[in-house]
Amino acid sequence: MNVIKFLLIPFLGILLVPISSNAQDTITVSGTEIFQKAKVLEVRSQGTTSVVGTDTLAQVQVLKVEILDGVHKGDIVSFENDYIQLAQGDVFYARYQKDFLSGDEYWSVSNPYRLNILFWLTIAFIVLIFIFGGIQGVRGLASLIGSLFLIFYLLIPGIYGGYNAVAISITVAALIIIVGSYITHGFNRTTSAAVLGMIFTVFITGLAAYYAVHAAHLSGYDSEESMFLNLDTQGTINMVGLLFGGIMIGLLGVLYDIAIGQAVAIEELFRAGKELTRREVYKRGIRIGREHIGALVNTLAIAYVGASLPLLLLIQNSTTGILFIINSEIFATEIVRILIGSIGLIVAVPITTLIASYMLYGRVITSSAQTHGHRH
Repeated sequence: MNVIKFLLIPFLGILLVPISSNAQDTITVSGTEIFQKAKVLEVRSQGTTSVVGTDTLAQVQVLKVEILDGVHKGDIVSFENDYIQLAQGDVFYARYQKDFLSGDEYWSVSNPYRLNILFWLTIAFIVLIFIFGGIQGVRGLASLIGSLFLIFYLLIPGIYGGYNAVAISITVAALIIIVGSYITHGFNRTTSAAVLGMIFTVFITGLAAYYAVHAAHLSGYDSEESMFLNLDTQGTINMVGLLFGGIMIGLLGVLYDIAIGQAVAIEELFRAGKELTRREVYKRGIRIGREHIGALVNTLAIAYVGASLPLLLLIQNSTTGILFIINSEIFATEIVRILIGSIGLIVAVPITTLIASYMLYGRVITSSAQTHGHRH
């Protein structure tokens, strides 16, 4: 359990420290807004109401709550809630707003308290890694922590600091590749071949993504979060560069899998047939890679479709044509993500296979290299 705590603390710390560093007290144009933890003491009434301007019915309730922290700690307040319906004893984050001009105060439900669930899911994740992943799983977890560290303490501050989002995204992607690969699989020629293959692929894919984003005239405002971020930073962040960065970082997960898989496949081919030439091993490696491509491209596309399922459902009720919908920025952006990611996976196979064939040919692979535990 001590080892689990040792890994859990930095894992949660990397996620929560940047989030908790943001002030809970926010000054807006019209007033102040504070988010505070609260607990439902009583549900005084509950019913349904019609959303203004529509025929949609919404659940509404009147809550009596106690504020658990912040400047209003200990206060008992009552207000109407037409957001997520809560029950007596539920803990949530309450939003307090005060209008500067009128002096009026407003309370509402911001979000249910979810950190306890996230904590226990993290515990389950780490325990399962220890049980079924062994040392390789632990090294993979350490690699994940290192990647999150680079994202939260280099990529995000760099973008906020006004640095070129394209340059810093490619730099962080390369660092994630290097750190993650060597931590998980050790310092050896097989890992180095995979690392070189991924870096070349990121560079080629980055050029393709840069061209696609600009040729499609994507602005980066494909979600409400993007618009709120632009307002919050007063337009200081290059949203097109941020979109590019998101595409590149999102590619790394499956790219890492296919590059390591190809490098290990080439290693095993040389180990099984020492008489094989580079050309023969390359052809066999490509044959393996084609199967890998088929599986991962499908996985990548389905993952993006799953994330965009609400948007797809909206198409069913749309009165505009399908081509107009696909042409809209919100859909075009997701399509670019899918296609750029798929191009990266396809290109990674021949590049990594070629590099591994040359780097591992004629080399005596020591027993340390057999610690590669690449699994799907």
